[in-house]
Amino acid sequence: MTDPTSHPGAAHGPHAPFDPPLSPEEIEAAAAADAVDSVAQAENAQAELQALQAKVAELVEQAMRAQAEAQNARRRADEEVAKVRKFALEGFAESLLAVVDSLEAALLVENATAEQLREGTEATHRQLMSVLDRNKVTVVNPAPGARFDPTREQAISMVPAEQEANTIVGVLQKGYTIADRVLRPALVTVAAPKAG
Repeated sequence: MTDPTSHPGAAHGPHAPFDPPLSPEEIEAAAAADAVDSVAQAENAQAELQALQAKVAELVEQAMRAQAEAQNARRRADEEVAKVRKFALEGFAESLLAVVDSLEAALLVENATAEQLREGTEATHRQLMSVLDRNKVTVVNPAPGARFDPTREQAISMVPAEQEANTIVGVLQKGYTIADRVLRPALVTVAAPKAG
């Protein structure tokens, strides 16, 4: 008797070297299972695609809403800045009206003495300087000997002087700043370097 495992077509070990051919029914069942799997995968892919499209549409809508909100915020900020400027200018102009009233009252006085004119002018000047101060306008009037500051002063000429070079010798015209921004630089003369 021969060993069944020694036969060339017999199986060796726990598995056969090849599976027997499938029957037409088995082939049809496998094809149907593959078709069902393909349909399920297609449906899953379609569902994922629809979910992604919905997410993209939602993100596009959120981006458009954010852009519209940013434009509205920018427009509101621009309107607010315009209002602030308008009201600041109105407030400044209104505070100058008292100075105008004082000047007009002075012009109505006939036969005023030189002393009265000087007192009235000094009072009106104090009134005007008070208005400027309340509106953050400050005088730039450097003292002689102070270091020249080109951000707030304009040197008209360099003159020989006994003081250190690049220091203020004299102020020809006062300057003004508003909230640390130069409205007009002070016109000054500056000490020239000493000849060697």
